[in-house]
Amino acid sequence: MEKKKVLIAYGTRYGATTSTAEELAKVLRDEGFEVKVVNLKKEKVKDITEYELIIIGSGIKMNMWTSKAKAFLNKFSPELKNKKVAIFVSSGGRALMEYKGEHDEISRITKKYLEDQASKYDLNPISMTMFGGIWDFNQMGKIYRKILDSEKENFAPAGFKETEPGVYDSRNWDEIRKWAKELVSKIYNNPI
Repeated sequence: MEKKKVLIAYGTRYGATTSTAEELAKVLRDEGFEVKVVNLKKEKVKDITEYELIIIGSGIKMNMWTSKAKAFLNKFSPELKNKKVAIFVSSGGRALMEYKGEHDEISRITKKYLEDQASKYDLNPISMTMFGGIWDFNQMGKIYRKILDSEKENFAPAGFKETEPGVYDSRNWDEIRKWAKELVSKIYNNPI
C-alpha cells in the first residue's frame, strides 16, 4: 500500500518553527506517512496535488505571520480549499500569557493568528494550534529586546528554557507530539 503524503510548509524567524516542523514530521513518519518538510524561505513549493494533508506553519513576531508563509497561502489558497489542511503558529508569548493568566489575550491572539488567517483564505482546517516559540535576544532589534527585558523574570516560572545564552525556548514538546498524533486520526476521519 502506498504511503499517504504530507507536506509541512512553514516560515520561521528564529528557528522554532523549523524544529517544531521537524518534530511533527518525525511523529507522522513514525505513524507511516511520507512527509516532505519545506522551509519556505529556502525552497519554493511548485505543486501540492500529491499531498493528502498540508500543514502550514509560521512563526509570529510583532503580531504578524512570516511573509513566506503568507505568500504560500496566497499562491495555493484555491487548491487548499479542496485539501485537508492543518495550521500551526509558533509564538513565544503564549506560554508567558498562560503563566500570567491572560486567558482573554490568548483567545484574542488565537483568533487573530489562526481563525482569522483560515477565514481570510477561505480554509476549513482539520486542526489549528499555537505552540510556544523561541525568543532570541541575540537576533532581535533593540526596541523589541527592551520590551521583553521587562518580562525576563517571568521566563523560568512560565517554563521557558534558556537553551543557549540569550535564547529562550517556550515550546512543550509533548504538546507538539500529541497534536501530530491527533492529526493522524483526523486525516482518516475527515473527508473533504
